[in-house]
Amino acid sequence: MTRYAEAFAAAGLDVVTFNFPYLQAGRRLPDRAPVLEACFRAVIDAARARPGLADVALFLGGKSMGGRMATQLATDPPAGARGVVSFGYPLHPPGRPDKPRTAHLPALRLPWLVVQGERDSFGTPAELEPVLASAGAGATLQVVEGGDHSLLVRGTPIDTIRARVTGWVDSWTAARA
Repeated sequence: MTRYAEAFAAAGLDVVTFNFPYLQAGRRLPDRAPVLEACFRAVIDAARARPGLADVALFLGGKSMGGRMATQLATDPPAGARGVVSFGYPLHPPGRPDKPRTAHLPALRLPWLVVQGERDSFGTPAELEPVLASAGAGATLQVVEGGDHSLLVRGTPIDTIRARVTGWVDSWTAARA
């Protein structure tokens, strides 16, 4: 996601990246959702305290679990938040569609952009479509044809995919800024 953050910044979007506490500590098991959400909110507060960022349009986002945490924050969004962008939303654990991670989605209070790989083992676009229809503030799905959970496509240069995804995000956020 670091290269995506660089691409978004090059497109004129202010981007803040961070690690959740468990990653920062070098642990493999994620912290519980309240810890992850508190970390996310603390990063938002720190970013808003930076000169020039207090009043810019705020979009929450992340890859996989980070995107899921962003949607959880969007049920009680921070002031000034305009939308959520999830890359590879983890609809369910791989091979476990009986364990959906969707209970909070009808309570979303922000519009949501989901960029999903066509072959994502955490949830295909076809699996996501009915869930997105229930998203509280509306959702848009952009599919990376042939893409996996990391949005990689065999035989396609990552720069090509990154440019396409960056264009989608730039257009979607610009319409809501």
